[in-house]
Amino acid sequence: MPLTPDDARYPALLGAIASPPILHVRGEIVSADALAIAIVGSRRPSAYGLHVAEHLAFDLAARGVTIISGLARGIDTAAHRGALAAEGRTIAVLGCGIDVVYPPENARLMRQIEGQGAILSQFAPGTPPLAYNFPTRNRTLAGLALGVVVVEAGERSGALVTAGYAGDLGREVFAIPGRITAEESRGTNALLRDGAILVRNWADVVQELPDMWRCAVRAPQRVGNESGPPGIESEEGRVLALLRPDEPIHIEALITGAELPPARAAAALVCLELGGWARQLEGQRWVAATVHGQGRSPSGDR
Repeated sequence: MPLTPDDARYPALLGAIASPPILHVRGEIVSADALAIAIVGSRRPSAYGLHVAEHLAFDLAARGVTIISGLARGIDTAAHRGALAAEGRTIAVLGCGIDVVYPPENARLMRQIEGQGAILSQFAPGTPPLAYNFPTRNRTLAGLALGVVVVEAGERSGALVTAGYAGDLGREVFAIPGRITAEESRGTNALLRDGAILVRNWADVVQELPDMWRCAVRAPQRVGNESGPPGIESEEGRVLALLRPDEPIHIEALITGAELPPARAAAALVCLELGGWARQLEGQRWVAATVHGQGRSPSGDR
């Protein structure tokens, strides 16, 4: 049965846009899918683009972020695979009916996504993958996510259409930088020139989320205090060495003390927060998190 916007199971983010579509669904949509990031890009990516898309999706999905993409060849396929490899959730938004396998080589991937997320379409079952369906699909894809990451895209890419819809809907637009001489990076580099948020890793995405969503991001099961604090040679360790459990320190002082650019210091703080080593207070002030009542640091002296 189609899922209508007045149904309690309808995705909240998509329901907030103007004229949300009726959806056909295979698999299951859950409330946790509201913490979602879309990853899109070229159907003919470079090896670098495939690597980045898969690893970014893996790192986000491992932290409880649902990965949205379009099941297309290239970057979309890599994003879905990365989320599945992390045993996270992923949603594919189709430009055809949910009973149509397109591209045909992704039949097995569709079954995996259905078991670990959902397949969505606003088109009736049996609808073929017609070219004019995809811009409409791209608006729905953007509407399902808090932000859209474009990994690789040419100057006339559908991924740029998705990014445009994200901007129109008030969602964040992110881009992975690429070689200035590469055709597949012209679109992403243009997005960065026009103000998109530069992404180097998962932390660059998470730190831009609104507080309520950033707090919902969790540490991966393999990461935590049991694995030991980050070493002092790392950026996270340099920031953590400045923190005390009972003396809040403003982020500007941490930037100065750690001798890091603001964006890298902020990313380090996000990593520390998710790992349970730091805690943010009001007014962009930070303290060391306590473990069994005691603050800990890379040197182990507190």
